[in-house]
Amino acid sequence: MEDLTVIAIDGPAGSGKSTIAKRVAAELDLEYLDTGAMYRAVTFAALAKGIEPDDGEAVTKLAAAVDIDLGADGTVTVEGIDATTQIRGPEVTRAVSAVAAHPGVRTELVSRQREWAHRRGGGVLEGRDIGSAVFPDALAKIYLTASPEVRAARRAGEVADLDYDTVAADIARRDALDSSRTADPLRRADGAVEIDTTHLTIDDVVALLVDRVRAARGA
Repeated sequence: MEDLTVIAIDGPAGSGKSTIAKRVAAELDLEYLDTGAMYRAVTFAALAKGIEPDDGEAVTKLAAAVDIDLGADGTVTVEGIDATTQIRGPEVTRAVSAVAAHPGVRTELVSRQREWAHRRGGGVLEGRDIGSAVFPDALAKIYLTASPEVRAARRAGEVADLDYDTVAADIARRDALDSSRTADPLRRADGAVEIDTTHLTIDDVVALLVDRVRAARGA
């Protein structure tokens, strides 16, 4: 894969992807990309424009045209509007799986993700299809998971106005939608190392991944 150093970290919501990917990127002096934020940004734009998430043609056209900027500090700007907080809200969360299921949307955003990595010579990319669709030849492919109970508890702790039962039901719904969609479903990529983070600390997982990447770099 040219001279790209791509670390692909996939997994369902609440598995620890974002926290761990950021830490791994910092340890390895690589840039970090939250690809899920891109799908959330398109969803935010669709809702703002009154476009139904299930309208594949309209959402795909929007995905091709919308201006999305993901700042290094974690800010997400959509058409010049700071949507960092809104893209994590319940309205976008409920709709994002429908938006992400459209093949045209995925084609557009995968193209942007690849361009992002090529401009930087690689990076740590996290999402649901990085190792399986975006960069199947990544230097390291990791699939993070955790028990549904732990994942729901983590997410409930991140969002102050949502209770555990609501988050647990939403995660179960998203799991079903993301794993059953036709275009690039959520799954462990061929050759990916699966790590169950249920009983591991963040430090444990980060150390494990950094060691694995450094070993792969030296192979």
